[in-house]
Amino acid sequence: MNKFGQFVAKHRKMVLIIATLLLLPSIYGMASTKINYDILTYLPKDLESVKGQEILNEVFNSSATGMLIIENMEAKDVVKVKERISKIEGVENITWIDDFLDISIPKDMLPNELKEMFYRENSTLLMIKFTHESSSPITEQAIVDIRNILDKQSFLSGMAAVLKDTVDLADEQTPIYVTLAVVLATVVLMLTLESTIVPFIILISIGYAILYNFGTNIFFGEISYITQSLAAVLQLGVTLDYSIFLLHRYEEESKICEDNNEAMGKAIAKTASSIVGSSLTTIAGFLAIAFMELTIGKDIGLVMAKGVVFGVVSVLTILPALILVFHKAIDRFNHGTILPEFGGLAKLVTKHYKVFILIGILIFLPAFYGQRNNEVYYNLDESLPDDMESIVAFRKLKDEYNMMTTHMVLLSKDVDNYEIEEMINGIEKVDGVENVLSYQKLIGARIPENFIPDSIKDRFEQGDYKQILINSKYKAATDEENTQIEKIEKIVKSYDETGIVTGEGVLTKDLIDIADKDFKRVNTISFAAVFSIILIVFTSVSIPMFLILLIMLAIFINMSIPYYLGSSIPFIAGIVIGSIQLGATVDYAILLTTRFREEIRNGYEKFEAMEITVRESAKSIITSGLAFFGSTVGVAIISDMELIKSLSTMIARGALISTMVILFILPGVLTASEGFISMTSKNWEKSIKEKVEKGRISYENR
Repeated sequence: MNKFGQFVAKHRKMVLIIATLLLLPSIYGMASTKINYDILTYLPKDLESVKGQEILNEVFNSSATGMLIIENMEAKDVVKVKERISKIEGVENITWIDDFLDISIPKDMLPNELKEMFYRENSTLLMIKFTHESSSPITEQAIVDIRNILDKQSFLSGMAAVLKDTVDLADEQTPIYVTLAVVLATVVLMLTLESTIVPFIILISIGYAILYNFGTNIFFGEISYITQSLAAVLQLGVTLDYSIFLLHRYEEESKICEDNNEAMGKAIAKTASSIVGSSLTTIAGFLAIAFMELTIGKDIGLVMAKGVVFGVVSVLTILPALILVFHKAIDRFNHGTILPEFGGLAKLVTKHYKVFILIGILIFLPAFYGQRNNEVYYNLDESLPDDMESIVAFRKLKDEYNMMTTHMVLLSKDVDNYEIEEMINGIEKVDGVENVLSYQKLIGARIPENFIPDSIKDRFEQGDYKQILINSKYKAATDEENTQIEKIEKIVKSYDETGIVTGEGVLTKDLIDIADKDFKRVNTISFAAVFSIILIVFTSVSIPMFLILLIMLAIFINMSIPYYLGSSIPFIAGIVIGSIQLGATVDYAILLTTRFREEIRNGYEKFEAMEITVRESAKSIITSGLAFFGSTVGVAIISDMELIKSLSTMIARGALISTMVILFILPGVLTASEGFISMTSKNWEKSIKEKVEKGRISYENR
């Protein structure tokens, strides 16, 4: 690596020119990458509910639907609104009462099935069918055009409207997230580093890596809005450590080398292995997320792992080049830092190590219980602001029309109508079913078959399939809804073994089942991978066990806080937070343990070795922890999207908790277990003879 380091130092301008030119394709790739806002599309394709959605899209062309509530408007004016909306590009058709009967017929004389479906006391309901899926740009524009037609007494609901509002909010706030992360990270670095210029240089080099990462996302085709919102701030927080490692080493080498080029070359050579080694644990944590059956994990995991790789490359090439180019300005502007000397902390945690171990043990059980019993939400609408247009309409649809969710049943065309009528009778008796709509029910509802237009029949019968719509009183992701779905599926299968029940509620139920499995899978893989890496790095069986137990304690504390505060968390948090916190903060534990081993090898007895370790390592650990906290806490403060807010809050809080656990509890654990570690580790310490020769301790005391 020495030749590589010298090459970067010597050809720093060429490195910066190439790095800057590579930004052009990166910016193009970033702009061309599609953003997916529909979490349910990440469900495995082999699920029956997902296959049902594909049939609805391909056979019934039911790509997306919207529910429009119009209040206090005469029927003739509703017809005019309907006609105007029908002409909008992206709208296939609109279903209302006038598709069945003349609007001159009084509401009181309408068949109950139609009256319950389309009317409430002061409002009426129109069902809009779009030509493209909910996340299509054409559908998004159609939502905008429809809203331009509507007045204040009209409310457009449905997944397409929710996704459109999510897109607008994410596009508005993501640049703010990144800006705030940069500002807060700059403040932290300015307060903890002596140089005034270096913080800006570090952030510029990380900016290159972030653009490379986002640009290469084009090879994935699309990324989720969760990844889009958090990837930049996470990459910034995670890779700041490596920049600080290189900077501190360069400052050391500058004191003993004749010129800056030589100092930087040696700094790169001496830190490359430690930076790459540290990054492996972080990459392992992110790659573990990619093993989720829910494919959003692959999205988040691969993008973030790739971001760490680009971060390491940037730290070893672009950052050194920038430091050397601007070294005169760096040397000219310096200031003091807010960080004190940590001799007092070192004496405290060494002298009272048993107390801190006891505190850790006492915290473990309530932390474990709390994180196991968190209230989790799976619905997208719960993560959005209550005053958002689509959410206001969504609440109104639920409150006035008692339509929490809609299930779609797909049956073979060979199922006879009389069997479908029997099936519907059974489904209507299931708890929580508000109403059932099907072609068979319409022609049996005092409406002559020749009165029903082909467009309505086509909605229920197409190709090899017949469709039934079931409106539920229950909310998706509730135990009542899931029980209801199981009963409906049992009834459907008794008439048609190939029958499929799908819809938001069914997809969410599958999401819950998969999320529970993914939580266990991701945690197992991430802990196993990090354990293996630490085992190899330290050639020790006991060290990875202790370090992972301490990080697990930090994760449990972090994840238990929502439980004790009485708040809920998004389902994705339970799956990914552990891996992110483990991968991002285990470096702090490795740094402290490595320094402790170094001091043991220098001949110090364990208490003195630990005191030196904490005193010398605390500054780097606290700087890294605060920088990670600063780069993510801004998102938690300003985000209006509860899902993003919750994830950012837990990531930022996790950085502080991990820092505290590693500085206060880990020293005691390592000190108390030093003898056991020595027996279960290869080359943990030098021979007693070497120690005696160095004069640090006496053979008799040993």
